Amino acid sequence: MADPFAEWQINERDYPQHGTPEERLRFLLGYAILAPSGHNTQPWLFQLRPDGVDLIADRTRCLPVVDPFDRALVISCGAALGHLCTAMRFYGVEPDVRLLPDALDADLLAHVAFGADVRPSSRDVARFRAITRRRTTRKHYPEEPLPDGLAQALHADAAAEGCELAIVSDLEQRRAIAALVAEGDRAQFRNPAFRRELASWVHSRRASSRDGMSGAAFGMPDVLSAVGGLVIRTFDMGDRQGATDEAIATGSPALLVLGTRADDPRAWLAAGMALSSILLDVTAAGWTSAYLNQPVETDALRPRLGEAAGIAGHPQLLFRIGRAEPGEPAVRRPVHEVLHEPAQV
Repeated sequence: MADPFAEWQINERDYPQHGTPEERLRFLLGYAILAPSGHNTQPWLFQLRPDGVDLIADRTRCLPVVDPFDRALVISCGAALGHLCTAMRFYGVEPDVRLLPDALDADLLAHVAFGADVRPSSRDVARFRAITRRRTTRKHYPEEPLPDGLAQALHADAAAEGCELAIVSDLEQRRAIAALVAEGDRAQFRNPAFRRELASWVHSRRASSRDGMSGAAFGMPDVLSAVGGLVIRTFDMGDRQGATDEAIATGSPALLVLGTRADDPRAWLAAGMALSSILLDVTAAGWTSAYLNQPVETDALRPRLGEAAGIAGHPQLLFRIGRAEPGEPAVRRPVHEVLHEPAQV
């Protein structure tokens, strides 16, 4: 049986430094596909071009119930774009990125080409090395202060993409946001369509699709993933899940809310790129993260989250950070499954 984690074992020394641009991009995309995505849908496709690579939204992997406008889908693609840019800088080239390059093609999210040669900074190197170590870790995080300099680095990551970041460590603020998470859980699980959609993405890491969430993410053995999906589909677990998430959110060292001034595809891409940098800096500092996006995904709660966190614009993501022993990564589809061959000219 194939190793479900093979894509995470990419070796940086295998980079074809003297290869063709196409060969180099194929290798670099091995890091892009390790970006996080909602429900681990991996909603991205890539098209090689003579002068670079296109990033394309794969809307067949959308989540119409929880993400009806593809906001989270585009953010996920932005995170893949951010990972790609980090890898390019590590290997000594500045990415030349054009967002939404074709106004008539809403699925074409970005074009990336090789820019000028650069010398990677120590921060570039640390972020790159964090790509294969980054995990979504849903365990308890003990209460402790953020590592020195991390808050400043994360604020800079958000600002570099034109985004706003609130880092909430005050206990009363955390309690207020945690209550919104619990309220979001209850609202979502009351909806049978939400439960069906969530359950459809719960399957074993050994599944041939190499996507979705293992039952291990919900506290059960991976081999029981199908049972977990059945339970989620059948029962309204909103009260139980809400109580659990409220306690976890309140007890986490810090809650992060990432916001943008606008609320459109360009802003969503920026949020995804900022998310990539933030999560890699968190990982490089020896910490981990997990999402609590229920208030962002619930229309009535989203403005209340912004108010509770002190975000002036539109909240796009809510997640917690802390220290915990990371578990196994989520499975990934290999590059050849998401890559179109070079276009003929």
